[in-house]
Amino acid sequence: MELRPLVGSAMVRTVSLPSYAAAEEVARELPGGLIASNDDVFWADDPARAVTLILTSSLSDILNTDVGPEPWPFVGLPDVSIDVRVARMLSGADGAFHLTGQFYVGGDGIDFRNTANSFDISVPMTDQSLPSIATAQAAALLQLSEQIARTLGR
Repeated sequence: MELRPLVGSAMVRTVSLPSYAAAEEVARELPGGLIASNDDVFWADDPARAVTLILTSSLSDILNTDVGPEPWPFVGLPDVSIDVRVARMLSGADGAFHLTGQFYVGGDGIDFRNTANSFDISVPMTDQSLPSIATAQAAALLQLSEQIARTLGR
């Protein structure tokens, strides 16, 4: 997916994650809705940092414009800022990876209509293995990037 951007630059603020998703341990939903993690299994990077950088990179690729994380790495202000607040980011007991929440886009450097948007993404997993969870999470974050990009491009 590639869109013509309506903005020249965009900053992705550090993504807000629920506490279980922000932890270094990989969390999973158990039958009955409980969330558990294994103290011996860790994500390779801080989850909030990793999600922020994945969204930044994906948006840059889709929009073919300057997209950077917070703090803004370029001179001057970005045209818009993107604030993502995740309510659920979890490998579900139902066999799907779930990513839900809201994102906000607001003009910083230009007059751009402020918007609030919800997202509710589910990606099927082949099983509850770590590779399956990581693959589904990557697919969910790409879908979120595409949804955000549609608010910034055409």
